[in-house]
Amino acid sequence: MSTEQRATLDAILRQAPFPADLGVDELREQLRALLSAQPLPADLTVIAGELGGVPTAEVTVEGVEPRHAMLYFHGGVYVLGEAALSADLASQIGRRIEAKAISVEYRLGPEHPYPAAVDDALAAYQGLLQNGTSPADIVLAGESAGGGLAVALLIRARDHGLPLPAAAYLMSPYADLTLSGESMRTKREADPLMNPDALLARIPDYTAGQAAALGLISPIFADLSGLPPLIIQAGSHEVLLDDATRLAREAAAADVEVTLAITPGVPHVFQAYHAILDEGTEALDRAGRLLAGHMSEAARVGVERTIGA
Repeated sequence: MSTEQRATLDAILRQAPFPADLGVDELREQLRALLSAQPLPADLTVIAGELGGVPTAEVTVEGVEPRHAMLYFHGGVYVLGEAALSADLASQIGRRIEAKAISVEYRLGPEHPYPAAVDDALAAYQGLLQNGTSPADIVLAGESAGGGLAVALLIRARDHGLPLPAAAYLMSPYADLTLSGESMRTKREADPLMNPDALLARIPDYTAGQAAALGLISPIFADLSGLPPLIIQAGSHEVLLDDATRLAREAAAADVEVTLAITPGVPHVFQAYHAILDEGTEALDRAGRLLAGHMSEAARVGVERTIGA
């Protein structure tokens, strides 16, 4: 771990806050400008696609023959973000597990409040299954709100009786829109990027009068039984730290296999800064190994079930 790298990143992030009093359009433009300023790796190809009628951005890496598929859900408090703008982080996971990364352009509030995002996630997953992709060859991944959405998708897929993917990788999941985690208070000063006031300002855009404690809005309050393995990573310097730890605890209590890793001294979705932060690369490497193992195990169990049948 590099103290200097962490200090440099903290300073950079504190120069680009997203104030709570900005409107949605201004916030979207700020985020688009910030993410677009970072050039994509030269070996990436991003093309528009669709799954189940939902727009997607398909990300492939030159020289990597995809053997698997990953549905990716971007962050942005269910109000901001675009599928293609997460291409780099999605590709970092995809290249580690030899998967095509399919970033889902789910609908956002306030124009399309809950349950539009969950409906789109489910439709995209159903489309992937209908295309003939084996569930054992599918993983989900998401950052921040995208992490929470990935869990909501698993719950909906389970409740619809669909075969579930091999695993899900959740980076700093936004899993409690009631903002009841103690880290909202204790990590407020340490977090260089997120703050409770900014989060609170955007919640009505997504909930639109629905209770924030609904399980598909805030998965820490949902029945998580029967879900596939979850890989949850967060940094110790983020107000959403308790979202990650409580989600892991609730999943484990429901007999779900969980791998939780908290990296000290790093911010929200620190994996996105892998180019300048060793901890980001190391976390992605660990997640890649775990995802590959879960897919191998899912394929083995699938073969055993087929033989047994």
